[in-house]
Amino acid sequence: MYVQCIAESINIMGSRTGKAMKARDPEPIQLMANEEVANGADFLDLNIGPARKDGAELMPWIVQLAEETTDCPLSLDTTNADALIAGIKAAKEPQNHVMNSISLQPERMKKLIPVAAEMGCRVVGLLWGVEGMPRDSNERAAMAVELSTAMNEAGIPNEKILLDPIVTPITLGSDQVMSALEFMGMLSEIAPGIKSVIGLSNISNGVSAEKRPYLNRGMLAMYIKYGLWSAIVDVYDQELVELAHGERPELVKLVGDIMDGNEPDPATLSPKELEYYKTTRVLMGKTIFSESWLEL
Repeated sequence: MYVQCIAESINIMGSRTGKAMKARDPEPIQLMANEEVANGADFLDLNIGPARKDGAELMPWIVQLAEETTDCPLSLDTTNADALIAGIKAAKEPQNHVMNSISLQPERMKKLIPVAAEMGCRVVGLLWGVEGMPRDSNERAAMAVELSTAMNEAGIPNEKILLDPIVTPITLGSDQVMSALEFMGMLSEIAPGIKSVIGLSNISNGVSAEKRPYLNRGMLAMYIKYGLWSAIVDVYDQELVELAHGERPELVKLVGDIMDGNEPDPATLSPKELEYYKTTRVLMGKTIFSESWLEL
């Protein structure tokens, strides 16, 4: 199983690239783009945040810079619809890139769906409705049908759609974590040919920096069981990239077995396997989350 890694670090909030974006300084962004590709990125996420003042100028600048720097496909990531439009229209090869994202807000659908269809790019369908986040897997399924139908009617085929079920922080509890996974098990029946994407690092938001990688890796292994196609990830975590690219099948199998109820005896596990064992149980809600979950 190979999961496409969408490298997350070219971000307006990043210490290296945030200032460079604001100053239109190309060098730090070019350096990071090359680093991320060398680390295994399949796509580069260009996240400019809300960019309310200058998004429609910033996104084309960074898209063109990234295209000049590397052949890696791009994911244009912003809540500013005008910036997304300007960025994808400025791209040399928009059909290779991803528009992130279109949610179920009517004004966003009306503005972005025709452009995505015209440009032939991939598009993230974010399962976020008019009333906000879906409550469970059934609401996710209903949103998925509504959003993909609207895209299909505009001429966007399922093969170009990436649905995002929304990963929520484990600090908020495991119910939403598990309902998003449950939806993933329904996806192929709901919309054959549609692919999936998650913002993986959301699972560890609010957790201490040194503990975040363990949650991210465990969550990725759980999604791999359900055929995840892509994830926005930290490609500076080499173990995470190895998991995504199918190089740690024994760890993915261990997590899948735990999810299926076939738990091993912890006493038989290596220290690395214990990390995944304990983390999977926390993410499933079998163990209450605390910052010390790995020591328990």
